[in-house]
Amino acid sequence: VLQSSNSLKASYEDWLLTYGLSVSPFHMRWQTALFNRQFYNWGRWKPRFLYLWFNIGMVFGIIAMFGSVILLGKTLMQTLTQMLTEAPKAQNDRMLQVVVRVLSSGLYLRVVPGVNLPVSQLTYFFSAILISGVIHEVGHGVAAIREQVRFNGFGIFIFIVYPGAFVDLFTTHLQLISPIQQLRIFCAGVWHNFVLGVASFMGLFLLPAILFPFYYTGVGALVTEVAEDSPANGPRGLFVGDLVTNLQDCPVYSVEDWNSCLGDISEKSQVGYCISADTLQQLSFPARVYRRLDGTVECCNNNSLTDICFSYSNNFDSHLYACLPARKVVETSKVCRTNTDCQKDFVPGFCVTPSLENQTRLIRVKHPPHMDMLYVGHPMHLQYTVSLSSFVPRQNFLSIDLPVVIETFCKYLISLSGALAVINAVPCFALDGQWILNSFLEATLSSLIVEKQNRELVGFLILLAGSALLAANVALGLWMVTAR
Repeated sequence: VLQSSNSLKASYEDWLLTYGLSVSPFHMRWQTALFNRQFYNWGRWKPRFLYLWFNIGMVFGIIAMFGSVILLGKTLMQTLTQMLTEAPKAQNDRMLQVVVRVLSSGLYLRVVPGVNLPVSQLTYFFSAILISGVIHEVGHGVAAIREQVRFNGFGIFIFIVYPGAFVDLFTTHLQLISPIQQLRIFCAGVWHNFVLGVASFMGLFLLPAILFPFYYTGVGALVTEVAEDSPANGPRGLFVGDLVTNLQDCPVYSVEDWNSCLGDISEKSQVGYCISADTLQQLSFPARVYRRLDGTVECCNNNSLTDICFSYSNNFDSHLYACLPARKVVETSKVCRTNTDCQKDFVPGFCVTPSLENQTRLIRVKHPPHMDMLYVGHPMHLQYTVSLSSFVPRQNFLSIDLPVVIETFCKYLISLSGALAVINAVPCFALDGQWILNSFLEATLSSLIVEKQNRELVGFLILLAGSALLAANVALGLWMVTAR
């Protein structure tokens, strides 16, 4: 039995070796020489262009190495400040945060602080990571062939759940070429990631023009999905295919307008609605007035689904309240801030404001030709549970999801490819930044620090500091994930 088991093990290992497969705990990789000819074709195409291309990449890689240290330091200080003040704020412009959170925890995938990555987005996430990794390694491979370094093969791997790519270069050849040639090879990866991010950004920017024959924009925000637990879900709510044109008096021409309007509504105080004195007297009815725990006033029956407590003021009493049918008040009225906004043709009028709990808003959502939706709740709940698109199909048979898929994938490529470029440029052990730094020191300090051992010591100390800086960011990123 033991001999049979050893024979089976040997056969299995031979099979893995034949197909270039390697399997170990939490790690699986595949390497092949099938693409070697294609890599050599790329590496020998337009030599002068490639020389210029990778020289630009070398300059970019060196700048990115120093820039990544500054960015890591800034991110660390911001995170520490958030921890000390205990008032975290969303930093959507920190593309580094994406990778820090990914490295920190495989359980919580967060694109921005405080927002978990939905399961529906995992395909975009992993596809973008794989493509970014492949483009990164293609840069290294083509640059190596351009510098006459032997190319052994290309492969992909999966570490736990994260996909990636790699190229196998002949180490002896790498050591024999000049530091400048090495820099072109080592910087090619982050340079290609940067180019991929820029190309994705341009694709996203030009998407309205690209899709113009099939979709038009600038007319509103098209509803593509409404979550089952969304407050906007229901017979008087929003449906897939509805076109939102206004939030209160804020016009909506795109998804960006939708988000901007909701942000303004949540930051500003609740708007009021103009109502004449006669109408106010007809619609209001007596009700018990009491204060909530947060200090706001309620004057309607808690079981009512149609009435809302409104506050208003007159010349004699600045704190009057009336329980009114919300739809009758809102749909036929213009918005206001004070009673002065409601004076028309000498007809006395009042600006009645919904008396709601803190952070809660009454929002009128226009989506013609349907009846306006009246939403009561936190504006962000509406934002997170309703998915929209700025692209409206010109024909009914066109998918409303296709532009969203392209937009989302481009955004993931921009974020992840850019973030991987920054992370790989960090002067840290086991990252591209380690080899970029070593080659840079050899190219610049050879005349100042003659002894190679001393140059290596300088490089080691810088790598140690860079590794500590990255580790601190990852550790605090993990803490921020688990703490929230």
